[in-house]
Parts: sequence; structure tokens; C-alpha cells
Amino acid sequence: MNLSALSRADLVRELLSPLVCASSTNPLHVSDAVAQMGMLGTTDTVLAHRLGIARELLLRDLHAQMRSGPLMTSPQVLRDWLRLYCAGLEHEVFLALYLDAQHRLIEAEELFRGTLTQTSVYPREVVKGALARNASALAVAHNHPSGEVEPSRADELLTQNLKHALSLVDVRVIDHFVVAGDTVVSFAERGLV
Repeated sequence: MNLSALSRADLVRELLSPLVCASSTNPLHVSDAVAQMGMLGTTDTVLAHRLGIARELLLRDLHAQMRSGPLMTSPQVLRDWLRLYCAGLEHEVFLALYLDAQHRLIEAEELFRGTLTQTSVYPREVVKGALARNASALAVAHNHPSGEVEPSRADELLTQNLKHALSLVDVRVIDHFVVAGDTVVSFAERGLV
């Protein structure tokens, strides 16, 4: 089930609806959506479904908070969103957070997916995305599924290449984040942007 396609009301209904487990001795009612998906299964399946719904609701709430004002005035909200977005991913992803002139979030987009240890990032595509959204600035982020939080030399080089490419179209890179488990490292805080 694509949880991102459901409305908030549908997600809450799914979260609160009783679910049936195959091992249950006293069958409970099950929501129609779960029954149609054939999710009547183990307790682990039920738990995974509910956690997925809770994660989707939290991502939406944090995303709404990020849109409400300048992104960097609530860095903890951004860090929480990044940790939650990247939680459990077994492959690298590269995200662009497009910002307006007041650094309010226009849109967050997963631009590239990679392997366990690397993602190919094409500056041209980042520039195209920024121009398509009329962004004035952007922050970028990627995860390290290995758990190694330290930015690599390649990460630093990528940041400089993106800064250069985007500066040609008057778009400023305000930060690059690396997410590893529960830790989020900011290039700006380390003086690398």
C-alpha cells in the first residue's frame, strides 16, 4: 500500500483500526484497505503496517512545520525529518530541499538513489530542479546506510561542485547534511559550505 497516497484521515483511520493477526484467537475487525491488501498475517506484519502509518504521519507533520517558516530557524525539525526519512534505508539517497528567498521550504525531493555505499549525483539535475521550482537557495542531504557519519572527501567535493554549478544561476547552497542512523552532520556547522 502506498501510504503517501492516503489522506491524513485515512491514515489515522488505518492507524486506529483493529487488525487481525493469523495467530489471534479472538479475531478482531480489520479495515477494508488492509483486508484488500491481504495483510492478515503475523503480528510483525501488523506492527510494520502501523509503524509505517505512524512514520508517514510524522513525516507529513514535520514537512508542514518546515514549510511554515525559514528552514534554518528550526534546524531540529529539519534534522528530525531527515532522520525519519532516511530511517531504515539500506541504500543511499540524495535529497534536495528547495527554498524560496526567505529560506522557506518549497519542496523536498529525492533526486537520486544509489547503492549501500554510493549515489551518483548529477549537478545538472539539481540545477534543473532548482530552476523548475524558482528556488533561491537549497539544502541538500544524503544518508550513509553504513552508519559512518563522517563526510567523505567525495561528499565535500560534491558540495563544492554543486555550489559552483548553482551559483551560475544565482541559487545558493546553504547546507549539506549527512544522515547516519540517529546522527545528522551539517557541513555549514563544520565550515564546509
